[in-house]
Amino acid sequence: MIFRRAIRRLTLAYTAVQLVLFGAFALAVYFYVIGTFDFDTADVQGEGGLASAEQGFETLRGALVMIYVALLLVVPISSWLMARAAIAPVRRSYELQQRFVDGASHEMRTPLAVVQGELELALTRSRTPAEYERAIRVAADATAGLVRLTNDLLLLSRGDSNELAESFTEVEIDALIVDAAAEASARQPALAAITVDLPPEGIGRAPGREPGHEPGREPGSVRARGSEELLRRAISNLIDNARKFTPAEGTVRVSTRVLGASAVIEVRDTGIGMSAAELAHARDRFWRADAARSREGHGLGLALVDEIARAHGGSLGISSELGVGTVATLRITLR
Repeated sequence: MIFRRAIRRLTLAYTAVQLVLFGAFALAVYFYVIGTFDFDTADVQGEGGLASAEQGFETLRGALVMIYVALLLVVPISSWLMARAAIAPVRRSYELQQRFVDGASHEMRTPLAVVQGELELALTRSRTPAEYERAIRVAADATAGLVRLTNDLLLLSRGDSNELAESFTEVEIDALIVDAAAEASARQPALAAITVDLPPEGIGRAPGREPGHEPGREPGSVRARGSEELLRRAISNLIDNARKFTPAEGTVRVSTRVLGASAVIEVRDTGIGMSAAELAHARDRFWRADAARSREGHGLGLALVDEIARAHGGSLGISSELGVGTVATLRITLR
C-alpha cells in the first residue's frame, strides 16, 4: 500500500513536470518562429504573403496542439514506468530489511524464551544444587548463542561500512586457516576430520601444532590487507558449516593458493550437499535448508562470509551436489 501510494504520487509529479516542460517548449518554439519571421518581406509581397504566413502559423499551432494532446496520453504512461523504476530499489531494500528484522526477531526469541523458562522454572520452588546448576548451564548456553547471533549481526552491519577499510592491517592468511582448523577440531572433535593443504611456501604446521619453520618454507607467506577478526570469522564459518553437514567418517579439506592478485581459500567437504534450489538461497540471511533446521545455527554463516568477502574486495563462490558434497571458495584481494 505504501509503495502504491508512492508510485501514484511520483507518477503525478513526473507527469506535471513533463507536461509543463513540454508546454513551455512548445510556446517557446511558437514565439520564436513568430519573432524571427520577416514581416517586412510579407508586407512587400502583399496580402498573399501575409495570408501564407498566417496559414503557416496556424499549421504550426495545430501541430503543436496535436503533439501536446498526444503527450497527454503518453506522458502519464511514461511517468508511471519511471516511478516504478525509481521505487524498485527502495522497495527491494525495504523488503530485505523487513525480512531481516523478522528473521532476527524470530532467532532472538527462541534463546530468550529458553533463558526465561529455565530461570522461572528454577524459581518456582526450592531445588537441589545440581538442578540449579543444570538450569544455569542451559540458560548460559542459550545466552552464549544469543551473544554469537548479536555479534554476527554487528559484523554484518560493519561489513556494509566503507570505514571498515581504514582499520585493515596485514593479515597472514595461512596462519588464520591453521588456527581456525585447530579451534574447530578442539571445539567439536566428534565431527568430521579437517585436512589443511597449504602451498609449499606456506607455513609448515598441521592443525593443533605450533608453527614450525621448516627449510624452504617461509612462515605466513600468503598475506593480505584486511580485518583479522572478520577473516578469522569467515574461515571459521566455512569450516564449521562444512563439518556440520558432513558425516563423522567424512572429510573436510581446507586449501589456499594465490591466484593472480587474490588469495583463494577453498573448503571442500564430503557432506550431504545442496540442491540447485537450496544453493540459490544459501547466502540469504536467516535462510536454512530443511536438512539444516534440526542442527545448531541461525542461518547467518554463509551470509556473513559473503559480506566479509565483499568488504575485502573479494567474493564467495559455492558449488554443491546432493549426496556428493559442497565446495566453498573464498576469494580475498591481495592489496
